[in-house]
Amino acid sequence: MSHGPVMLDLAGFGVTEEERHRLQHPAAGGVILFSRNYQSPEQLKALTEEIHALRQPKLLIAVDQEGGRVQRFRDGFTRLPPAAWYGRRFDEAPERGRAAAHALGWLMASELRACGVDFSFAPVMDLANPISSVIGDRGFHARPEVVTDLVGHWMAGAREAGMVSVGKHFPGHGNVAADSHLELPVDRRRFEDLLMEDLIPFERLIGHGLEAVMPAHVIYEKVDPLPAGFSPFWLQKVLRQRLEFQGVIFSDDLSMSAAAFAGGYRERARTALEAGCDMALVCNNPEAARQVLDELRDYRNPASQSRLVRMHGRKSLAAGKLHLDPRWRKATLLAAEFEMENATLALDL
Repeated sequence: MSHGPVMLDLAGFGVTEEERHRLQHPAAGGVILFSRNYQSPEQLKALTEEIHALRQPKLLIAVDQEGGRVQRFRDGFTRLPPAAWYGRRFDEAPERGRAAAHALGWLMASELRACGVDFSFAPVMDLANPISSVIGDRGFHARPEVVTDLVGHWMAGAREAGMVSVGKHFPGHGNVAADSHLELPVDRRRFEDLLMEDLIPFERLIGHGLEAVMPAHVIYEKVDPLPAGFSPFWLQKVLRQRLEFQGVIFSDDLSMSAAAFAGGYRERARTALEAGCDMALVCNNPEAARQVLDELRDYRNPASQSRLVRMHGRKSLAAGKLHLDPRWRKATLLAAEFEMENATLALDL
């Protein structure tokens, strides 16, 4: 059995019999976890072991553990700062920003790997533009060269911990006000503008081995009429050919309102894969998941399967030994600095 092209979710702290059957479907390839699936590091470790034991090759296990307001696992994990915090440190002193990004990229990945999670859907590579509330402080910086610098150090830290990175949201979600979870955003800039701004971090970090990308559910109307995640132009002509990206392309969640542009769930999944995605995410809708699995039962793409194999986590430190690593103390002290700054701001001191 190979990796199927669909990533699914779970309802609770364990795997139900119905979910077990679904995850053994030939079209299933991975599981994305949410806060509702997390109780403690010990429970999470047991859950990932249960998922990984279901089939060979093992299902991929992912989570959104960016830091800030997008951190699914909290109690028992270090509270991570939002990406914008690294940007502020960089503005104060570039080396401080780089060191923090490297150390906390390592910490994020180490804590997840110790619990059996393969990767996080991170880092956000969108430019931090005040116009976009959905990105907001999830973006490292407004300047593309600073985003490139900080994300490069964050990726290096994650790799040291045995974790690959997923850059999002290609080719850039930061310049639209609409939230693609709720509606379909439209970016009215020219391709030349995107090339000189939002695409710079993707282009440069692909050259440094960025392992995976998640496209945006955004239409760039002066470039192509299709949202990027359903667009052969963006995924094949630009990402694969122009930028020479060889890694994995994950769709953003096909249950988001913006994805309805492509039709029903069967059509959304088929269109995303045919446009160039290697794996489609279907979250928070078991009936939609059933439809997509049925639609893709016989789907085969050997190139995608060979790319997906590279997403598995590698070496990891046991949870009980993490605190013995000198990098752990350095990283947790940095995270504590963020907590203290936050507390000071809250008290208006």
